[in-house]
Amino acid sequence: MTYPPNDYPPPVPLRPYQRDQRAGGWQPANASPQPSWTAPVRQQDALGLLQSPSDREPVPATEAVGRLRQHLRDTLGTELPRRVDAQQRRTGMSVTSEARRELARAILDDAVLAHSENELMDNRSLVGRDIEQQVITEVINELFGMAGLQPLLDDPTIETINANRFDRVFVQYNDGRRARVAPIASSNEELTDLVRLLAARVSSQERRFDHASPAVNLQLPGGERLFAVMGLTAGGVTSLSIRRHGYLTVTLPELRVRGTIDPGLEQFLRALVRAKKNILITGGTGAGKTTLLRALASEMDPMERIVTIEDAFELGLELDPDIHADVTAFQAREANVEGEGAISQAELVRWGLRMSPDRVIVGEIRGPEVIPMCNAMSQGNDGSMATLHASSSRIAFTRLASYAAQGVERLPLEATNLLVASAVHFVVHLARGMDRTSRVVSSVREVVGADGPQVISNEVYRPGSDRRARPVAGALRSDTLDDLVDVGFDPGLLEQPEGWWPQ
Repeated sequence: MTYPPNDYPPPVPLRPYQRDQRAGGWQPANASPQPSWTAPVRQQDALGLLQSPSDREPVPATEAVGRLRQHLRDTLGTELPRRVDAQQRRTGMSVTSEARRELARAILDDAVLAHSENELMDNRSLVGRDIEQQVITEVINELFGMAGLQPLLDDPTIETINANRFDRVFVQYNDGRRARVAPIASSNEELTDLVRLLAARVSSQERRFDHASPAVNLQLPGGERLFAVMGLTAGGVTSLSIRRHGYLTVTLPELRVRGTIDPGLEQFLRALVRAKKNILITGGTGAGKTTLLRALASEMDPMERIVTIEDAFELGLELDPDIHADVTAFQAREANVEGEGAISQAELVRWGLRMSPDRVIVGEIRGPEVIPMCNAMSQGNDGSMATLHASSSRIAFTRLASYAAQGVERLPLEATNLLVASAVHFVVHLARGMDRTSRVVSSVREVVGADGPQVISNEVYRPGSDRRARPVAGALRSDTLDDLVDVGFDPGLLEQPEGWWPQ
């Protein structure tokens, strides 16, 4: 049996309703019995240097080794978040990945001693010192790797991973195909431990994952977004979903080539950014809101100061200083084990306004941060942006009002609409194309004012029969058009009723 050079087997598509009773797992209808296999883990020596899997034989799977491994996993999952939190409180600085690794090894060294004492008290045999060190190395590699998720994350054609439980895993490819694949863990407990260790490893601050905090939302090292929940599902199992953004850096011309926008929309959206219009990007899950936001941000002056606010780091505008030289990225923080220290996106928006931003970007509006965000947009931080889950550009205003009602300000609907109308200039809506796989801009709406319980807007681009946006002649206000012309927009691009989509 051979595997790719990355030391992991490829994803194994499984056909539904074909159960292998002997193994208790799912197999293709024509599959022969598969040998049990565990992904070889790249080992580390005491200096943290990676070694090839062939450098060492795997640890024999005995009961004594199993007890040691489980004890180390449990101890690390509990102690690492606590020690990292304590170190951050003591130093006032984030703990680096190298420091986390050193803390993890120190925790495991102590845990081995405690485990050995417990085993002797229970008259059980101990594993050898070499085996102990190898198990420590493997547990650390579980923490600083992705274990059973790695083969799926290594496949660049996989866009979404959904695990309803450890052995019911489905993926969606970037061409729209869906398939069921092999289990990502050997048990629910192992999957729970993996998520807990990932939460301890990859966040800038620790994210708890236990019965007191049964959901976790974080960004993986490759930029993927992971959300996991435990104990609240049928059977109390751990479930997770991972979404991959295939384009961490993207431009409007690239979106045009991919068919998300046409040449006219490319020029129009570029003019909106350069004219410093406040833009709200809407769409359903996986519609491409974050990708479009990145593309719009690429049109900003590289020296503009940007402050980004996110629930979990995802935008990554600070990663390319050639495109964005001056970026401060904020991430909301959950409460610690004592229930203290939580910092919401709403609070971060208020903090961000004190950092002299030219533009403020909220990765996704989900709650009461809508009010400080609108305040930011309406008090001089023109050109700011945010994304919002909504099924249409029109319904976005209802969503904003419902989120505003959750804020401590408790603004009435009329006041909320006035605030939204003074803050948001345009709503750009994304939808799936008719082929259900492509993403297209389907609507652009200009906000013109508020009238009591309603926000008044004009749809300057509306969806055609294929859901792709077409310009509406005369819908754009004349003063807005003048602003766009001042930054180089050609108004003739709005006079083509069928747009400029390739036929």
